[in-house]
Amino acid sequence: MKFVIVEQGGKQYRAVEGGTIEVDRLPNEVGESLTLEDVLLSVDDENVTIGTPVIKGVKVQAKVLDHFKGRKILVFKYRPKQRYRVKSGHRQQYTRLLVESIELE
Repeated sequence: MKFVIVEQGGKQYRAVEGGTIEVDRLPNEVGESLTLEDVLLSVDDENVTIGTPVIKGVKVQAKVLDHFKGRKILVFKYRPKQRYRVKSGHRQQYTRLLVESIELE
């Protein structure tokens, strides 16, 4: 099984050909293709390559499927005996990518 670990937006994701990954929102339009070049690890059956810190020449071709919001996170600040209560929420914006191909050297 061939897969790679890619870094996008300061976070690491496991990408498999034909699979999807959900990354923080990207400025790309839906249907647009992009190349992820920060590959940290690549596994091709028995061959494991670890980057220092990235592997040169390995690229991941991906396509933007859609943009969506994650689940709501509630933030509640409270200080006892001071009548201080603040309730707010947050929904993170994400982009779903379809991994079309992994190009190894």
